[in-house]
Amino acid sequence: MSANASPEERYELITRRLQEVLGGESIKAILQEGRHPKCYLAGVEVTILLADVHAFLDNLKAPLELVAYRTKYYQHVLLAVFRTLGIPTSKLRFVEGSSYQLSREYNMDNYRLSAIVTEHDAKKAGAEVIKQVESPLLSGLLYPGMQALDEQYLGVDFQFGGVDQRKIFTFAELYLPRLGYAKRAHLMNAMVPGLAGGKMSASDPNSKIDFLDPPAVVKKKIKMAFCEPGNVTDNGLLAFVKAVLIPISELRIERLNGTDTVLEAGLGDQSPFIAEGAPEGTIFSIVRPEKFGGTVHYKNYEDIEKDFADEVIHPGDLKGAVTDAIIKVLTPIQELYSQNAEWKEAAEKAYPDPNAKKELKKKEKKKQNRPPQVANTRADTKVLPSAVPDPPAAPENNVDPSKREVADEKAGGAEKLPKEPNGAIPM
Repeated sequence: MSANASPEERYELITRRLQEVLGGESIKAILQEGRHPKCYLAGVEVTILLADVHAFLDNLKAPLELVAYRTKYYQHVLLAVFRTLGIPTSKLRFVEGSSYQLSREYNMDNYRLSAIVTEHDAKKAGAEVIKQVESPLLSGLLYPGMQALDEQYLGVDFQFGGVDQRKIFTFAELYLPRLGYAKRAHLMNAMVPGLAGGKMSASDPNSKIDFLDPPAVVKKKIKMAFCEPGNVTDNGLLAFVKAVLIPISELRIERLNGTDTVLEAGLGDQSPFIAEGAPEGTIFSIVRPEKFGGTVHYKNYEDIEKDFADEVIHPGDLKGAVTDAIIKVLTPIQELYSQNAEWKEAAEKAYPDPNAKKELKKKEKKKQNRPPQVANTRADTKVLPSAVPDPPAAPENNVDPSKREVADEKAGGAEKLPKEPNGAIPM
């Protein structure tokens, strides 16, 4: 997009590919005035809320001692993603929720809100976001109200989130005016299914790709992903192509053609996800051997979905293309991580290896149960610990798009993989 785009063009850019927009007229009015809309999370001033207090309130998902490291980790991740994609960060600000949510004014507004919101409305607002348990904690009822108040205290014009946030957004539209505050607009992305076909889960490492997953893990996860021939409804890979890979490919094409004057150069391989010799207008290519039909090129997502539904594209073809594209996206991010000691420390402390404590306890128990040793009094003899050889490394299991095995497309055969630090692209 040109930096001199009209208000209409800027609104189209802000809202393109979204599933739903609430209160879009207020954004249009701001653009017509020549102002930059301020967003709570181009041509907008973006505020990213590192919701540390929210994370603690959400059914104690993250202990307080880990929250500070996790906010640092996510800030590093997001900045790395923007830098590698070439997205400018000059109008981006990070705010930790605790920097204002513990203030006298905020808490007074929270009490005022609690005095007018019913338990029914608070529970309904958080139904899609707050973990639902048999005996819910009071903290889960506070969550929606705080997210509504954040819009006022962050000074934004609209809030951006997934469509699963819709009930909280309508809650905010209803109750903020009752406190004397303006009603904000709300922009919503569609939800991307997990690799197993259902909802993506932070507790299931096989349902998502993490930013720090090495290529071998990416290949293994995608090989195990549910990708039933002809099934376009519960297909997390197709959804990821539509929501992530094609938009990135289009941004790179616009940069190459000189039609976008906003994006920066980016890091790493910035070529779009198209094969050599692709016809003009191609935004995504699926490379496959000639004996299986040869490479196919697509100018829009709808044709990809249709070919998969008609079984023109085999699951192995789709998995191979998605694997290659994801690895290309993640490589420069992981290179930045390897060079950043602060980011690595934050990752280790934010997501400690749960097996490390178990191994330490086993070693301590084994040491306690070990019989006392008698010192050898011979001057020419030394007692050395016995050496235990490391187990051989498991062979890498790569995706071979040329194989036509349908049996391994089912999600039921998924292996357990080591848990990587959280922060996955929404896949």
